[in-house]
Amino acid sequence: MVYGHTPNKIFDRFFLSAISILSVTVVGFDYDYTLVTYNDDLLSLIYDMALQRLVDNCQYPIEMLSDLKGKFDPNFSIRGLAVDRETGWICHLSYTHKTAVAWEGREKVSIDQILKEYGGKRALRPSTRRKRLKPLNDLFSMAECCLMADTVQWFKDNGIPFFPRAVVTDVLNSIGGAHISGDFHRIVAGNPEKYFVPQPYLKDVLDSLKNSGKKLIFVSNSPFWYVDAGMKHAIGPNWRETWDAVIVSAGKPNFYTDDGRPFREVSSVTGRIKFKKIDKLIKGEVYCDGSIKELTRCLSIDQEAVLANGDDSASSSDDGLQTYHAGGGVLISPNVLYIGDSLFADLVDAKREFGWTTAIVCPELSRELAIQNDEDYLLAEQTMKLLLQVLRRSQAILGYERRSLEDNRVLDGLERRVSEIRDRQNKMLGNTFGSIFRARYQPSLFASSIRRYCDMYMSSVECLRHYSPEHRFYPQDARLLGHEPILNDAECWDIDDTSWDMDVQ
Repeated sequence: MVYGHTPNKIFDRFFLSAISILSVTVVGFDYDYTLVTYNDDLLSLIYDMALQRLVDNCQYPIEMLSDLKGKFDPNFSIRGLAVDRETGWICHLSYTHKTAVAWEGREKVSIDQILKEYGGKRALRPSTRRKRLKPLNDLFSMAECCLMADTVQWFKDNGIPFFPRAVVTDVLNSIGGAHISGDFHRIVAGNPEKYFVPQPYLKDVLDSLKNSGKKLIFVSNSPFWYVDAGMKHAIGPNWRETWDAVIVSAGKPNFYTDDGRPFREVSSVTGRIKFKKIDKLIKGEVYCDGSIKELTRCLSIDQEAVLANGDDSASSSDDGLQTYHAGGGVLISPNVLYIGDSLFADLVDAKREFGWTTAIVCPELSRELAIQNDEDYLLAEQTMKLLLQVLRRSQAILGYERRSLEDNRVLDGLERRVSEIRDRQNKMLGNTFGSIFRARYQPSLFASSIRRYCDMYMSSVECLRHYSPEHRFYPQDARLLGHEPILNDAECWDIDDTSWDMDVQ
């Protein structure tokens, strides 16, 4: 979509499909980085715990603790990157899987090295890519990425030979072990004020959706005792009263695809799992495991109410708004909206397998937009656009004839200037890789995945407070080819709550 700029206004939620919230009957939420958002102290904690595991469990040099502990750098990594298991490089991929930029440790990999490793298109073949590249797509992976780069750099600085695949495997296992052990969960649950970003409007959003008659479903991969402590802090001690179903330790994405996982009830008092058969999800109780198939069977939803809000067919209305598809059960429908932060754990299968309306939470969005609306950034953007126009116009004037050496010298100089401005813009964003939505000149693979699997994206769940629970969104048409006309921009509210705007490009 086209990003418009209006002075003094920052838009932090965007809509990629025509959506009617009125027709949504069920709203599901993830927990981590969705209902609650963490500050950088959590990533620093995970980094340090994983570093300790490298030393304790994998016999990495103990000197790494004194050199690296407490050194997590929030400005090094972004999500949406990938690590090459063979080289240890951290790569930022474009939507065509081209490696736009790569880092080995804390040193930037030269274009010549990238070309030598990945070939002229700077991209691996699909079969090779699936084996070599490990996506780092969620916000927790920023600690993973930083520790991987710092470990490689530490070995290089100390002249210690290392096998990149072994380092990548050890870091991934150490980060995974920190998650599975529950150690950082216990620390966060004991002191949520230190690790949570305040969300004062979260309860208002949930109450608005609930009061409009929508069913609310809580589906998290985290254990009950952990989300219970966090939700009590975020909403209050009676937080479960808001939800029609509370599902923890869900095991997404298997929750979407493994039909053989029954629900188990979790005691809200002791946290222990019960063994009775679950035929119905009771409001106020807590359940773990399960699947979409079991959720459809066990959740009591008024079928007639669902059908009243959608067309019992597999088609869309004339204005493009999504309608209900009856086949396969109440929850096999775009009338279910699911909101999460992880593309592949939360959203891809929900969209691909069940046709749900999906929304991704991108906390990075508001920060990026604030920078991109800064005067210096906008000036650089306009300068770059002007230079590109000069390049295009020069080509038209030069026509079909062969270029002289002077012609090519001028064109090369203008192209270098454009590249320098893009580098400057990336530095303005304050991290090594630049925007999570752009890999140098092209949309990033992460942005392309959002376009493919998400109907909306926002910086926070709290953004929904700007809209009625019966609101209808009419975004700009998705432009697939360059010749198609640009219509109006997407519908957005500005962040200061004073007005709403529909930019016309």
